[in-house]
Amino acid sequence: MITDFFSKHKVISFKGCLAQIFLLHFFGGSEMVILTAMAFDRYVAICKPLHYTTIMCGDVCVGTVAAAWGIGFLHSVRQLAFALNLSFCGPNEIDSFYCDLPRVIKLACTDTYRSDIMVIANSGMLTMCTFVLPIISYTVILTTIQHHPSDRSSKALSTLTAHIIVVLLFFGPCIFIYAWPFPIKPLDKFLAVFYSVVTPLLNPIIYTLRNKDMKTAMI
Repeated sequence: MITDFFSKHKVISFKGCLAQIFLLHFFGGSEMVILTAMAFDRYVAICKPLHYTTIMCGDVCVGTVAAAWGIGFLHSVRQLAFALNLSFCGPNEIDSFYCDLPRVIKLACTDTYRSDIMVIANSGMLTMCTFVLPIISYTVILTTIQHHPSDRSSKALSTLTAHIIVVLLFFGPCIFIYAWPFPIKPLDKFLAVFYSVVTPLLNPIIYTLRNKDMKTAMI
């Protein structure tokens, strides 16, 4: 990004563009699974506290991390293979500040309708599935807290608020970019900036404000 700010000619090689697509979906897909795992972890900790150490044992945690990286890798490889099968013969200017499959598809010489459907089927389904599961988990947790209030409820609610904000900030733009079949160009560009710049900046701020030592230092 800094290089582009100081460069008059904003260019990227085809291989560099594919590398961006691969890394974007690799880390993005992994984070989706990790956020889902965090929601399940909070569900077990709040709704089944006595069974927490049994359910969330070391093997489960290692398996969850391995699944996150594995799903992210497989998802990214599918995206990359799909991009390699496209034929390009004319325009080479991407209507964005970074390479992503929906934008690269627009440069293909063939009809992009089927390609757009493939993006929705691949990225859209992964996004929606990993978004619905945390929402279900947090809904069950909030219902449990409401029906069984205790001294720990306020602390649990505070923790959940931070998690829910992060989930909404991360998945909101993803749903509009990859799962919404009718893109709106101005909104699409705004969400691209929000998703790739604003959300990563807000994540550490949100979690930092949950840290007692950091709060004390700031005060």
